[in-house]
Amino acid sequence: MTADVKNFYLNTPLDRPEYMRIPLTHIPDEIIKEYGLRELARDGYVYVEINKGMYGLPQAGRLANKLLAKRLATKGYTQAPHTPGLWTHAFRPVAFSLVVDDFGVKYVDKMHADHLMAALEENYEVSKDWEGQLYCGITLQWDYERRTLDTSMPGYVEAALHKFQHPRPKRPQDAPHKSNLPQYGSKVQLTDAPDTTPRLPQAGVRRIQAIVGTLLWYSRAVDSTLRVALSSIASQQSKATEQTAAATNQLLDYCATHPDAVTRYHASDMQLRIHSDSSYLNEPEARSRVGGHFYLGSSHDKPDERNGAISTVTTVPTVVLSSAAEAEVGALFVNAKEGTGLRTTLAELGHAQGATPIKTDNTTAHGFANSRIKQQRSRAMDMRFYWIQDRVKQGHFHVYWGPSNENLADYFTKHHTAAHHRRMRPIYLYTTTQDKASSVLRGCVETPVASADAADKTPVDSSDSGFHVATSTLANDTPLLSNGYLSPPNSQVMLII
Repeated sequence: MTADVKNFYLNTPLDRPEYMRIPLTHIPDEIIKEYGLRELARDGYVYVEINKGMYGLPQAGRLANKLLAKRLATKGYTQAPHTPGLWTHAFRPVAFSLVVDDFGVKYVDKMHADHLMAALEENYEVSKDWEGQLYCGITLQWDYERRTLDTSMPGYVEAALHKFQHPRPKRPQDAPHKSNLPQYGSKVQLTDAPDTTPRLPQAGVRRIQAIVGTLLWYSRAVDSTLRVALSSIASQQSKATEQTAAATNQLLDYCATHPDAVTRYHASDMQLRIHSDSSYLNEPEARSRVGGHFYLGSSHDKPDERNGAISTVTTVPTVVLSSAAEAEVGALFVNAKEGTGLRTTLAELGHAQGATPIKTDNTTAHGFANSRIKQQRSRAMDMRFYWIQDRVKQGHFHVYWGPSNENLADYFTKHHTAAHHRRMRPIYLYTTTQDKASSVLRGCVETPVASADAADKTPVDSSDSGFHVATSTLANDTPLLSNGYLSPPNSQVMLII
C-alpha cells in the first residue's frame, strides 16, 4: 500500500524563529484590508515572524522528520541505521519507505498496516491507497496471480516533450545516441575527434540541463535504456555545444518514439545479483566507461532467472585506466561499491544476503578479484581496486566469469547502433510482444542458464544437461565453455603488464 501525509511539513515547531519580509505589492488588497497590513508596513514591506514549519523553509523537511521519529518511536517504529528513509518496527512485520511525504508500506498482515496508519492518523491527515498504485510519481500495477509488478510513468514523456516544445520526429528513432561505428580495415579503432562546434548561449545550456534533469528521474525509475545517452550529455552540459544540442535532440526523438516504457519485476528470493562490464578507451580524453546491471534473483542454489533492474550503473571513471583488464577490474570495483549499499538495504528489509554474485566476462578481472593471478608489477592496477579482493575474501561478493553474450551490463558501456537497441529493448523493458523479457538473453535468444555456484566448476558433463557446449581454447589450450557461467580452471596465472 501507499499513503500520503497532507500536512507533513506544516505546523512543525521550529528550533528558533525565522523572519521574513513580504512586499505589500505581492499581497492582494483584500488581505491587506482584512488584516490592516498598511499600518504594520515599514518602507513598503511587512515583516513576519515564523514559529512553525511551512513550505519553502530549507529546514522544514528535517524538522518534520525529527518530529515524526519522536512520535512513531512511542509506537515501536524506528529508522533503519544505514538506509535513509527506511523505517521498521521493533517486532511487527511492517516496514515503510518515506520520500518527502509519500509512504510506501510493506506488510505481511493488514492488521500491522492498520497499526501504522493509526499511529500516523493521531497527528496527521493521511490519504491511503490500499492497492498501492502510485508512489513517487511511479505507477505500480500488481498481478498477484502471475506474481509480477509493472512499473511505468504514463504521460511523463509526453509532458516533457510539451514542456520543451520538441516536435515529433518525422521517422522513428530507435537509438538514444549516435553510435560508434567501427572503422573497417583499420587495426586501431580511434575515438571520435574532439568537438569543435560552436558553444551554445547560456539559454541553450540551461535548456539542456533542464532536459537532463527531467529525463534522469524517468531513466532511473523506469527506462534504463536512456542512461548512456544521459551520462554522455550530462558530462558536456556545462560547456554545451551545437553537437551536444544535436545529441539532446536525438535523445528526445528516441523518447518520442518510445514514450511509455514499462519495467516488469517477477517475484524472487530477493537475492541481489550483479552483471559488470566495461569498454576501454571509447570515451573522450582516453577515458573508459563502466556499466553495471543490478537485479533481484533466486538464491544461489537455484538457476538464475532474469528480472527487472533495480539499479543501473553507467559512468566514466575519473582516472585513465592503463589496460582493458584494469578497466574491467575498475568496473568490478564501481559495481561492488554500489552493491554494498543495496546489500545493506535488503538486509535491513529482512532479506539476508549471501555472497552476492558478480558476473564479469574478463578472465583477468575474474582472476584478479579472486586472487588467482600474480602481478609482475605491483602498481599495474590502481591501488583502490584491491578493495574488491578484500570483499571477496570476506564473503560479501562472489566474482565469477560468464561469456560476453550473456552479460547484461555490456549494453550500458557502449554507444550501440539502432539495430542493437531494437534487439535489446525487449530484454531490459517489458513489451506486449515479448512476454518473457526478463528471462531472454542478449540477441533475444532464450537458452538455459547455469547457477552462479557452478561458475568456477569446470569441466562439466553436458551430455544430458540440455546445454549446447561450444568450446574454444586459449594459448595454453585451456578450454572455455560458452554454456552459461562456466570459467577457465582455477589455475595460477602470471600476469605481465
